[in-house]
Amino acid sequence: MTIFKKLRTPDFLNTRLGLFGFVAILIWLKNIFAYTVDFHLRLENALEYFILFINPIASTVFLLAIALYIRRKKASYITMMIIYFLMTLLLFSNVAYYREFTDFITVNTMLGAGKVASGLGESAVRLFRPYDVLYWLDFIIIGILLIAKKIKMDERPVRARVAVSVSLLSALFFTANLTLAETARPQLLGRQFSRDYIVKFLGLNAFTVYDGITTYQTNQVRAEASENDMDTVADYVSNHYAAPNDETFGIAKGKNVIYIHLESFQQFLIDYKLKDETGVEHEVTPFINSIYHNNSTYSFDNFFHQVGQGKTSDAETMFENSLFGLDQGSLFTQVGGKNTFEAAPAILDQEAGYTSAVFHGNTGNFWNRNETYKHFGYNYFFDASYYDVNEDNSFQYGLHDKPFFQQSAQYLERLQQPFYSKFIAVSNHYPYSQFTNDEAGFPIAKTSDETINGYFATANYLDKSVEEFFNYLKASGLYENSVIVLYGDHYGISNSRNKNLAELVGKDKSTWTEYDNAAMQRVPYMIHIPGQSNGGINHTYGGQIDALPTLLHLLGIDTKNYIQMGQDLFSKENEQVVAFRNGNVVSPKYTILGSSVYETATGRLIVEPTEQENQEIQALKDKVNLQLQMSDQTSNGDLLRFYTNSGLTPVNPDDYNYKDQLEQLEKIEKDKGKNSTSVYSKNNNTSTVDKYRTETFQDYLKSGQ
Repeated sequence: MTIFKKLRTPDFLNTRLGLFGFVAILIWLKNIFAYTVDFHLRLENALEYFILFINPIASTVFLLAIALYIRRKKASYITMMIIYFLMTLLLFSNVAYYREFTDFITVNTMLGAGKVASGLGESAVRLFRPYDVLYWLDFIIIGILLIAKKIKMDERPVRARVAVSVSLLSALFFTANLTLAETARPQLLGRQFSRDYIVKFLGLNAFTVYDGITTYQTNQVRAEASENDMDTVADYVSNHYAAPNDETFGIAKGKNVIYIHLESFQQFLIDYKLKDETGVEHEVTPFINSIYHNNSTYSFDNFFHQVGQGKTSDAETMFENSLFGLDQGSLFTQVGGKNTFEAAPAILDQEAGYTSAVFHGNTGNFWNRNETYKHFGYNYFFDASYYDVNEDNSFQYGLHDKPFFQQSAQYLERLQQPFYSKFIAVSNHYPYSQFTNDEAGFPIAKTSDETINGYFATANYLDKSVEEFFNYLKASGLYENSVIVLYGDHYGISNSRNKNLAELVGKDKSTWTEYDNAAMQRVPYMIHIPGQSNGGINHTYGGQIDALPTLLHLLGIDTKNYIQMGQDLFSKENEQVVAFRNGNVVSPKYTILGSSVYETATGRLIVEPTEQENQEIQALKDKVNLQLQMSDQTSNGDLLRFYTNSGLTPVNPDDYNYKDQLEQLEKIEKDKGKNSTSVYSKNNNTSTVDKYRTETFQDYLKSGQ
């Protein structure tokens, strides 16, 4: 204490505004320290660095300013120190949590703090670092200086107009921060990509407040739901159910399921050939084309994506649950970590003993996957932390496809069979940046839009990545016992760019219509079943909502008692009505886009529909609106918590732990011994990873492949 007796503090600290400003700077510095040392927030450009640099300021000043409104001396200083403490506690708690979970603390996490603490267990102590003292040292020192009266409490209250000015200034600063954030990442709050993004662009305090608001809104809707609402949905599903086709029911029974997610891949890429500057044609996706036309593949050429703001996560929602994404935002981020689901992993586990796993070379909390997958019942989730990701083999959305598939083999070979798996590739993702290494070489399109120009080269890279993965499946022995489903998740070229694409797809930009935009929403859907020879191209109209009942029926599992909004695409009872998230409709006869109606076969605008046509059009609109309504009612009200007719045991997310998963798989193999069905065990406890072959574009070019 001798040091404090001799210490002389600067005069400005003896004023309320002076201490306020000093504390605000210290909190800002601690946030910047956490951003750079503990949080791994991927920054892509100078604007993102700038936003990260300023984002703690507005909320820090706004919250600390509360103390400026209090006129009584002690009450004002105590309030300031309490706010100072709480902001430091919030920051440090997130630092410790992030070290273990690579994620930020949500309001639901706070409410379930006991679960988090038990999840950390003995590892909690290992989360702390020697430099953690820096997060608390300033608060402790200022507290001691106030107690020792080295920082004197200012008797003079801050004028009300000054306090109001500070609050207004912070609000104005936040508005500017939000504007910059929306410029760098459009629909940041609407689509809720990732907690990382919100912290990166708006700061930790703003994220916590925003998460609290959305959590409250979600819980309010959930609280008002009842079993009667579930009965209404169940009646709809029962009437909407399409019985399986006897010719296809069970033809893939007992086989492994391997989903390959073709990022931003549209149907027009199938069989597409891009002309280079010399007029030579280059097939963009030769391998995927060969699978599409293979007799063992059931391909669909009128299959549409049906995503909303949740984009990729909406596609996953439909494939896993046969439920639409929400009308606003992403189901994954809003209710994925809270709701009860009867998703494909749980159904296949309980009905047929399947193991389930997702492979994805991006951060686990993107789209809140690390929580949502637990509620779906996924046994394993291998995210970026399980891969060797570096600047040379990745970009802003994660690990590039060739190393992603190759590095996934070490985990895939350890899964007990039969398994249900999903591989989320990302390289064919906007902005379709050109490769600058040995992967460069495929022709770039020549339009006025750089996004379109690069799209074909990244699609070609994806195609070769998928081919290498197929080669591994064959070499490892997995191929023959698997059903491999390839699907496009959503459009790659947006409607606003389609006119620039028109010439490349044989259209005239001057006559391009909204009907053409709707037609461009077709995405590939291919079900490849080795050993089958009755495949071919199916012209049935359908969408992603139909994928789950289609797959389950192929696997011999009837969906009659499950709450699913889609219909089996092979069923003779399939109605062939495609609902877009905004209420638009596509059917074999009509394409309904708002108030405009087109003849689907010809694209002709129906200007004056007949009375019969009006009745048919209205019937289609009513079907789609009801389907969307029933799905939204199910998700927003968390109605599946009331549903018991499926006979499934509700998924307990606490049963799943996505840490040390390779060790978990190895232990299962050891415990099962000769009964282990993993590829590793079947291969005499020898790895198949060395069977994986991958080369660059330039290597293939040299070898003539």
